[in-house]
Amino acid sequence: MGTQGTQESNQQAGAGGTGRRALLGAAVLGATGSVLGLAGTANAAERSRSGKGLGSLPVPTIIGHRGASGYRPEHTFGSYQLALDLGADIVEAGDLVPTRDGHLVCRHEPEIGGTTDVASHPEFAGRRTTKVLDGVPTTGWFTEDFTLAELKTLRAVERIPANRPHNTLYDGRWEIPTFEEVLKWQDEQTRRRGKQVWIYPETKHPTYFRKLGLGLEERVAKLLHKHGKDRKNSPVVLQSFEPSSIQRLNKLVDNPLVVLLSGAATRPWDFVEAGDPRTVADLITRAGLREIAGYAQGIGPTLDLVIPKDAAGNLTTPTTLVKDAHAVGLILHPYTMRNENPFLPANFRKGTDADAYGDSFGAFRTYFATGIDGVFTDNPDTGLLARADFVNG
Repeated sequence: MGTQGTQESNQQAGAGGTGRRALLGAAVLGATGSVLGLAGTANAAERSRSGKGLGSLPVPTIIGHRGASGYRPEHTFGSYQLALDLGADIVEAGDLVPTRDGHLVCRHEPEIGGTTDVASHPEFAGRRTTKVLDGVPTTGWFTEDFTLAELKTLRAVERIPANRPHNTLYDGRWEIPTFEEVLKWQDEQTRRRGKQVWIYPETKHPTYFRKLGLGLEERVAKLLHKHGKDRKNSPVVLQSFEPSSIQRLNKLVDNPLVVLLSGAATRPWDFVEAGDPRTVADLITRAGLREIAGYAQGIGPTLDLVIPKDAAGNLTTPTTLVKDAHAVGLILHPYTMRNENPFLPANFRKGTDADAYGDSFGAFRTYFATGIDGVFTDNPDTGLLARADFVNG
């Protein structure tokens, strides 16, 4: 999940589109039932397990955001593995960015100064540079300036140590995974655990990389096809903040596709590049959602699009987004729930410590009550307990 100006810190329908939306029907029906009360949600969760594809997963679905990044440095096999161990229904493995020699690797952003130990490698000091990334001058080290072999000499570190000092214990332990390694790991874990492991990769800054001659979608499609995971019921959901990336993927693969949506006033970067004046606010109108439903099966809105906050950071009244999206057959997987105070709505914080947990269970319950189909969370175990409370309460 990306930094598209969000709280994170940061048109043509292809063949088979309708069929892929149909496979998510159980999830959509389940979530709409949850608006009516807890019993509806329980029934929805039971129904979802009997379906195919995403319809086989519990509702609301708990998605491990960059793995279990509340407990381990993000986008590492340590984080991904722990997410499965904690029971996540899907693991967001990973945010996909390219190397100079065209491999896809899993990093939150192409700039890796904050997520690896690259700064401590004197041999790469000369690679530090400033680039304009989606209109924003960004200084650091970028994956597209490294070969895969060079990136494999680096090790991951905790991205937000002020909020997660305990995670720094694991700095330096894991290398940067490639997408192909993730696909092989997925198969291995599915065999070991006796149940299908799901992943939820994202194409990062696809317009930026296409202009560099490093198009993401074709590389993603090639690997999915190679591993037999490019079908409508394949356990791989693809997502992007750029609608044109999802439209491109819709022509290349049959996987479930999700359009990520940042703050209402923001514009997807591909819209900026193409001169399209629309904002996210336009995309979440009924007309905008109908258009998205022509090439995607779901949306991944920032949580503020589901329940806005007031000036003090407290939750206000839910919007109609859940109802409107479900009306056109789209599922909703908003982002991102985290346990620490600074990331929670003000009315769910406890104290002021940046690394202390607030009332995340209360926040989960409030978001689940809107009828969302799932949620990205850095703390999958908390999400699963919150779901059990909600479904059985």
